[in-house]
Amino acid sequence: MAKAEHYYGVHAVESLLELEPERVLTLFTLKGRDDQRLKKILELAEPFGISVQKASRDTLEKLAGLPFHQGVVAAVRPQPTLNEDDLEKLLTQQKDVLILALDQITDPHNLGACIRTAAAMGVDAVVVPRDRSASLTPTARKVAAGGAEKVKFIQVTNLGKTLAATKLHDVKVVGTLLDESAMPIQSCDLTGRLVIVMGAEDTGIRPINQAQCDEKVYIPMSGDLQSLNVSVAAGMALYEACRQRISQA
Repeated sequence: MAKAEHYYGVHAVESLLELEPERVLTLFTLKGRDDQRLKKILELAEPFGISVQKASRDTLEKLAGLPFHQGVVAAVRPQPTLNEDDLEKLLTQQKDVLILALDQITDPHNLGACIRTAAAMGVDAVVVPRDRSASLTPTARKVAAGGAEKVKFIQVTNLGKTLAATKLHDVKVVGTLLDESAMPIQSCDLTGRLVIVMGAEDTGIRPINQAQCDEKVYIPMSGDLQSLNVSVAAGMALYEACRQRISQA
């Protein structure tokens, strides 16, 4: 059996128990903690006979790998890694698919924040390259606050080739970047089958992946600001996409 993973944080553990309780092996909770949030977690775990162990703060910190565990850690069966085949299946099955592709986002906090926003905006999948990208670590899951259990997380070998492959399924690829050919995001049609590509704040989308973008857009800003944190920019871009898609419905 593969080594168990450890999820921590109230939102992450609660969401896991609501959506995938069969993966939870053991719950570790802080000795002496007895509040409504913990009681809800224990109530969710009870019907599935999940073992609950009281643990010291030091033990929880060792399990989580850092001190920000919020008094609850879950030992969990690892989830299979999704890849290009899973993306192909999604593109075949989903009609108006909405995908967020992240190019070289290496900070797990930024990845988690993007996933949380993606879940809130109804994104079907978050796609990242296998290399030079943060993976779905416990930290990313905690920051995602339950979003990681609601959005497919897909790792691909070559993001450029993957973007090209999505276009064979009649999917439009829109990249966000500062470029002379870019248009204000509100002027771009973001309805229908769509991939929105975001790059890191410092490097942006790599040229090889820019080449796969059908259209390029930027987020208009006042003053001298030229860029935003990727999770903030992703939230603004996805909100505009959702606004247009709701208006069209």
